[in-house]
Amino acid sequence: MSRKTWDTLIQNALVFDGTGEKPREMDIAIKEGRVAAKGMFLPRSMAAEVIDGQGQWLMPGLLDIHTHLDLEVDLDPGLPEVVRHGTTTVLVGNCSLGTCFGSQQEGGQDPIVDCFTRVENIPKSVLRKCVEAVTWQSTGEYMDHFDSMPLGPNVGVFLPHSMLRVEAMGLSESISREPTETEMKRMESLLDTAMDEGYIGMSTDGLPFHYLSNDPHTDKRIPTQFASFGELKRLLGVVRGKDRVWQTTPILENRLKAFLYFTLTSGRLFGKTLKTSALSAIEFALAPKAVKAFLGFAALMNGRLFKGNMHFQALGTSFRIWSDGIVSPLFEELDSTCKLIAKEYDDLDGRRELLNDPEFIQQFRDDWHHGRGENDLASIKARLGMPDVVVPRDFGIMTFDGAPITEWDGETFQQVYNRLTAYQRGQADQARSDAERDAFDKFPRPILDDADFMLHMMREYDKGFRYWVDVANVGNKATLDLLLHKHTLPGFNDSGAHITNMAFFDANLNSLKLAQQKSLETVSTIVKRLTSEPAAFFGLDVGTLELGDQADITMIDPEALRDWDDASGRELIYRELFEHQQMVSRSDGVVTHTFINGEAVWRNGDHTEALGTKTLGRALRAA
Repeated sequence: MSRKTWDTLIQNALVFDGTGEKPREMDIAIKEGRVAAKGMFLPRSMAAEVIDGQGQWLMPGLLDIHTHLDLEVDLDPGLPEVVRHGTTTVLVGNCSLGTCFGSQQEGGQDPIVDCFTRVENIPKSVLRKCVEAVTWQSTGEYMDHFDSMPLGPNVGVFLPHSMLRVEAMGLSESISREPTETEMKRMESLLDTAMDEGYIGMSTDGLPFHYLSNDPHTDKRIPTQFASFGELKRLLGVVRGKDRVWQTTPILENRLKAFLYFTLTSGRLFGKTLKTSALSAIEFALAPKAVKAFLGFAALMNGRLFKGNMHFQALGTSFRIWSDGIVSPLFEELDSTCKLIAKEYDDLDGRRELLNDPEFIQQFRDDWHHGRGENDLASIKARLGMPDVVVPRDFGIMTFDGAPITEWDGETFQQVYNRLTAYQRGQADQARSDAERDAFDKFPRPILDDADFMLHMMREYDKGFRYWVDVANVGNKATLDLLLHKHTLPGFNDSGAHITNMAFFDANLNSLKLAQQKSLETVSTIVKRLTSEPAAFFGLDVGTLELGDQADITMIDPEALRDWDDASGRELIYRELFEHQQMVSRSDGVVTHTFINGEAVWRNGDHTEALGTKTLGRALRAA
């Protein structure tokens, strides 16, 4: 049998090449992991395998620019929940957190567990499994270790600033003081070395509800938030000099300070433009005008006056968050509920002690009602779309999905609350079952208000009631416009984080679906924004289908995409990998094939044997 010229030939697909140009029906040939030929009517006889792409879309493999998969990749290098949605490149080390310096365990402190637990809502039992997989002790060893594992998607890495501070100062010192000049120079040296090793930039974080998890530090924020403007200016000077990227989140507590820090993108003020990728361009349900302020600021920074290069990451779907009782990234924002979350995951007695403390109860009630009154300043600001906090406390948008009483599932808190108050007024028929009647009888009489309801639910069920809220991009009314905005890039998926709270692995596909509803031209633009455009911004050699390129390819059934609903495809499943439950997305039927380095890793609705057994992807070193 004669040897074939090509390993794989994909015929008759509608090809979106990542340039944003009009798609064309053509054939793509793959040889030894590379795009070997493109054109019409390529001969079938030259290929060992022929795939009929008729009626399908073919495009470069998709990029996910904001993940925390640096934890999962060492436990399951194939990243199966990623490739099933057509993503072939992921960026890790975001939000100042990562594992590139090794475990960093010292003096009884466990920085990876301490930093990730509450910020990314990942149980300590899962994180400890991740730490046990660490075998490296330096940034160079971290990049090199990807070569020796059966990696699925390509991985690009940010140097995380919190872990950099820990490396130079130790955990306790990194959250209590400024670095000495010697420590500052060491951070600069470590960062410079990492840039030379191919890291795509440095990540920082400014969100006020990102706290550490281990005693005695549960009231302290993560190390990056203790850095001065001068420290960031010096470190980002290294990033700027290498033409790499600063990934960051805004300092929400102080708009003037946030403005000052964001000016670090400016080439006018600092001699050379600093590429900046910031969170986040989403339309908050309680603050719908905030995104306009962010984009207006980006326009100012990117204009002639400041000569910056900033984009905000836009989520391609509704921002739906699940909570287990009060355990949720949402409730870190309130001082009272933050105290509950700071308790160890299994510390039921500790949480109940707080919930029965009169001082705590009053603090919770004050927090719960803040900005929800009539004529006080906080309530006026909230009605104007400028709330002090964005934690949803409206029972009408909180929906049970894993309720302690079967009848409550699918209902809003408001529906249950209304029946409860009617029951307490003597309408016994409002209880629809013995279980609901027993539950209603346990509530305090009379129930005072919705804060009283929530306090009882936490006392009675702890984490045993589950519900979701759409906190942003409700109904996706503005999502496509944000994805297409010149000062954004699709991102902020947080894939691999908040494992029981969110499942945005499929946000790239929903971005394509929203574009499909408008036109094929819009699909071409979104494909570019998910492939070659972010690859160019982050300095990575992926995202295109030129001859000789690594053959990372995604194929999609447009009819299945049109009929698919991403919200209904989110599931809570038990993963043996973590020995824990995780929220995942399901888009089965939408992606027909995913190729990495010319090898099919997803086809016919399942992962192939190659995934997790062959080294396909690579550590992407920024150029």
